[in-house]
Amino acid sequence: MTTPETPPSAGGDDPGRGLSGVQRAGVVLGGLAVLLIVFVVLRGNDDNGGSSSSSAPQTTATSTGADSTASDPASGSTSTATSTTTSSTGSTSTATTPEPAVQTVRVVNGQPAGGIKTISYTKGDQIRLKVQSDTADEIHVHGYDLKKDVTAGGSVEFDFKATIEGRFEVELENAGTQIAMLEVDPS
Repeated sequence: MTTPETPPSAGGDDPGRGLSGVQRAGVVLGGLAVLLIVFVVLRGNDDNGGSSSSSAPQTTATSTGADSTASDPASGSTSTATSTTTSSTGSTSTATTPEPAVQTVRVVNGQPAGGIKTISYTKGDQIRLKVQSDTADEIHVHGYDLKKDVTAGGSVEFDFKATIEGRFEVELENAGTQIAMLEVDPS
């Protein structure tokens, strides 16, 4: 007479040696912790609501061979689960807001070359305006009340934040000639 074969148990070589509920929960929680760490590392630091301009690489290493001990009060047993995780290195983040292009207005024979140019921005933008002139005069940005002298054949630059909404003349102040229209729209 032959003895029937006993099929191997699903939990390993020895019957009854599978993971307990507490051990499974520990493995799941450990996996979730690793995912959370990876998410935080990949997301980066964005405290100011803008982009990060750090040029140093960000490196984060998680522990290797971390042990987790859990007790099961119902059975009175204590089990230890070991999880192994590899280190993760985030890439360098250099996302910066590009500097706005300089808008150039050319003045030829005391008049704006190509006519009066409308330069549009949104409130909060950085305004960068350059005036090249073959005529010596004072360049005046009305509304913002910014004034700079330009020499004949020279140029001046204005660099300021768009804080006032509206339409403002840019003119050769002494000649009284409008050379551009600055337009700042609501944000």
